[in-house]
Amino acid sequence: MADLPPDVNPQYIPIAIRRRYPHVGNVFYIDNWPFIAPMLITASPSTAKQITQEHSLPKFPPIRNFFRPIAGKYDLITMEGPLWKKWRGVFNPGFGAAHLTSLIPQIIEEALVFCDILRERASSESLFLLKPLTDNFTVDVIGKLVLNVNFNCQKTPHPMVTALRRQVQWLSIGTELNLWERWHPVRPFMHWYNARIMNRYVNQALEERFEAYTQQPDHESNKSIIDRSIQTYLNDLPDDSAVPPETRSMDAASKELIAGQMKLFMFSGHDTTSASVCWSFYLLSKSPKNLDRIRTEHDEVFGTTLNRAPAMVSDDPHILNRLPFTLAVIKETLRLFPVASSTRLGEPGFSVVAEDERIYPTEGCLVWSSPHTIQRSPDFWPRPDDFIPDRWLVQPGHELYPIKGAWRPFEFGPRNCIGQELALLEMKSVLVLAIRRFHFRMPYDEWDQLHPTKLPRNVAGERAYQAGNGGPSEGMPCRVEIRSE
Repeated sequence: MADLPPDVNPQYIPIAIRRRYPHVGNVFYIDNWPFIAPMLITASPSTAKQITQEHSLPKFPPIRNFFRPIAGKYDLITMEGPLWKKWRGVFNPGFGAAHLTSLIPQIIEEALVFCDILRERASSESLFLLKPLTDNFTVDVIGKLVLNVNFNCQKTPHPMVTALRRQVQWLSIGTELNLWERWHPVRPFMHWYNARIMNRYVNQALEERFEAYTQQPDHESNKSIIDRSIQTYLNDLPDDSAVPPETRSMDAASKELIAGQMKLFMFSGHDTTSASVCWSFYLLSKSPKNLDRIRTEHDEVFGTTLNRAPAMVSDDPHILNRLPFTLAVIKETLRLFPVASSTRLGEPGFSVVAEDERIYPTEGCLVWSSPHTIQRSPDFWPRPDDFIPDRWLVQPGHELYPIKGAWRPFEFGPRNCIGQELALLEMKSVLVLAIRRFHFRMPYDEWDQLHPTKLPRNVAGERAYQAGNGGPSEGMPCRVEIRSE
């Protein structure tokens, strides 16, 4: 860890160990007692499958500490058993591919605002941080699609979003090695203060949407994920023909739980996708050949008149399915820079069996499925650190053809990411609108001259690395130029 930047994302630790000590294999323990439970790292497709698909281990309990200031007592990420099954079923319809496709015009609307802001930055010739811009884009998208509200964060700050972002800065899993960070005395007050602001706004939005939906359940505007959740909730209630639909109410426990998940979707849905958008621009800016190919594909599908693409996608959202190279770029971006991992709790009597048939008991361990380690392993990927979108276009038998289960940015199994379809649609939409309009350049050398430090700033020789929750280091310094109109 001493060789890594202090703000590096924890996903780099297993892969750093794996590369420094290759003899440990793809399954190994890390013992950090007494600061945290012993960790069992599973860094191969077969061992990750064992803990997420064949036998889905429960989520590591301290993760609840991390999400509680956002979602409250219950969150869909760490719920277990029948409670999780019920509420995953409530929210699944809102995140289905068919439903999300109908919402693409709203994504396009926000992507156009994002392009307008990039055009302003290009005109000013300024050095800026890309991540805050993509954060605002994705939070405006998730606001419309989840809560059916317009935050308009791309143009002006919103108190709900500001409170959410402050809350994220104070999140803690409760196992940090730095004891001051773990037990900061101001944290409880900040959690209470920010939660109060968020709860007031989300509860009001939920009440308004519940009333609107019960009054007009078939109204065309009732398409948001919160509306779909209300619809599923009401459909699952016992049939009571004596109670008119417009007079029904939501019980307090369900209201609290749904409001909590709305905040959770706001947090996880915008930050992760925002980081992935940044990484896609970054990788394409470093690869002129692949940049030319994605622009050519967009010209072939949408024509060379740039202002036609937004209307074409809004009128026929399925046109995004005609972009195989664009999807390949996105999948390769998520391979190199997965923004999440899965931490599970080991169980008595359950062991992970490695490829060499060694047996690794899980009892008492934090069992960590590490997609970053798997997706950059030379055991499963030729040239694992290279950006090669063609991996996703070659036929079976080709040396680049991906091994089944080796790509897991959204994980597999019943606890996979509920928002993966939305993330892919957002990335496709913003690439279609922005990549032909602008040249992106990420001048980290210029940034470092303006902000000198003696701390490490490279990971495996790469200046741009995943920091914090998976976003780009320093927020990704950027300059843009207008390519054509």
